[in-house]
Amino acid sequence: MFKDLDPLLHNQLRLSIMSLLMNVESAEFNFLLEQTKATKGNISVQISKLKDSGYIEVKKTFRKNYPLTTCSITQEGIQAFENYVQAIAGYLNPDK
Repeated sequence: MFKDLDPLLHNQLRLSIMSLLMNVESAEFNFLLEQTKATKGNISVQISKLKDSGYIEVKKTFRKNYPLTTCSITQEGIQAFENYVQAIAGYLNPDK
């Protein structure tokens, strides 16, 4: 009756990152940091986990001699997020 929840997305910070990326073409590391109110170390670890899973793409460049990390969601990530939302909906409304 209840669908399994993606353990990768069933984490508050990773789910927050994915939710933010679903609504933008890409997002800079500092934007994600500000929006999630996470620590640099924690968000870096979670971004790496999402990248390793293929859910997001991470680009590292420079802007005015400063490192710039930009994240964007992949098609696989979009599908995983949509499946997760659908699974959660089943828990909230089990009669449907």
